[in-house]
This record gives sequence, C-alpha cells and structure tokens, in this order.
Amino acid sequence: MGVFIAEVRPRWSDMDVYGHVNHANTVTLLEEARIALLFGEGARHGAERLASGVLVARLVVDYHAPLIADGGSIRVAVSLREMRHATFVLDYEVHNGLAADDPIAVTAQTTMVPYDLANSRPRRMSEAERDFLAAWRSNGSGGKGA
Repeated sequence: MGVFIAEVRPRWSDMDVYGHVNHANTVTLLEEARIALLFGEGARHGAERLASGVLVARLVVDYHAPLIADGGSIRVAVSLREMRHATFVLDYEVHNGLAADDPIAVTAQTTMVPYDLANSRPRRMSEAERDFLAAWRSNGSGGKGA
C-alpha cells in the first residue's frame, strides 16, 4: 500500500487573521487524517485495538506555503516512517488541493505510542497492529514525494 490518502476539509473558522489555516487547526487536520488511517483502516484490517488508545508523544510541523480554507478539500498523504515495539512514527504531506501534484503546504511527523487506558501506561503493539502499520511504510523519502 505505502501511502494512505485522506481528504480533509479545512473550515472557514480554521483561518486566522492572516487568511491561512492557523497552526492549531492544521494540527487538527493532521489528526483527522491520522484517525481515518489508524481507526478506520485499522479496524478494517484487524488492528482495531489502535482505536482504544494511542497517544501523540512528539509532533513536528514544517510549513512550506500557506494552507488555505477555500471551501474545498485538501489531500493529506500519511505513511509509516519507523516502527518499534511500542512506538511508531508517521509522516504527513499536506497538499493545497486533492491532486498529488498540488503544492505541498505542510510536512509533519508524529511519534505515536499505543496506550493502555485501563492501566494508564504505554503498551507494546500486537502482531496485527505491526502488520497493519508495516503496509503503510514509506519508501524512505521521509514523506516527500508521496
């Protein structure tokens, strides 16, 4: 599979005084794409436990161009950069539009930790979760050129 593509729609209320999507709202758009992958696709492919607890341990966001809310959807490409027994890193490439060749506005990374909510502690991933995530491994480009 390699790269998961999510279509998310910035809201008018996401824009700031400068006319582009505010940082906090950009992070929310990344979250929407991540939820579609981990919870939606995860449940369909035997990794439903991800929906019961996964936390963001680290977030890095790089802005390359303003992200604009013009009423249309944008394309968020999500792929797996790295995976360990109890963490994984996702790469994001956010395009101003739906086409793969639309300009890249934002690149980001999140380090994710599967979490046992009942016991309030991180947990190791199951084999099903690891297999699911491995299918979305990037080609080593760091999210560039998705």
